[in-house]
Amino acid sequence: QVRLVESGGGLVQAGGSLTLSCAASGWPVSRYSMGWFRQAPGKEREFVATIDLSSGSTFYQDFARGRFTISRDNAKDTVYLQMNSLKPGDTAVYYCAAEYNGRARSVRVAASAYSHWGQGTQVTVSS
Repeated sequence: QVRLVESGGGLVQAGGSLTLSCAASGWPVSRYSMGWFRQAPGKEREFVATIDLSSGSTFYQDFARGRFTISRDNAKDTVYLQMNSLKPGDTAVYYCAAEYNGRARSVRVAASAYSHWGQGTQVTVSS
């Protein structure tokens, strides 16, 4: 059974930084394309970033580009989301997700592309 366990969320002041971790079990992260999504109260789940299974290439939503970095440590079976210059608008539950069917990046911006999800971790950015 594939399981994703997230950690690293918390409360941070605007302008601060957090690094989220997603530890995988049941299948190494090197065998998946991985993604991060977020969902604020009353809003739809939205794409944040993805890292490709084979090439390791990354892609970001506009609000994340230049501030957030997705990375993968295959030895630790862990995917990270480093978040810098955080804003109150970044407040949301952040979810890690795995995709193992080789879907293209253009498809992986949609939550429906992913087969496995973590439980989510709360990120709260104060003004």
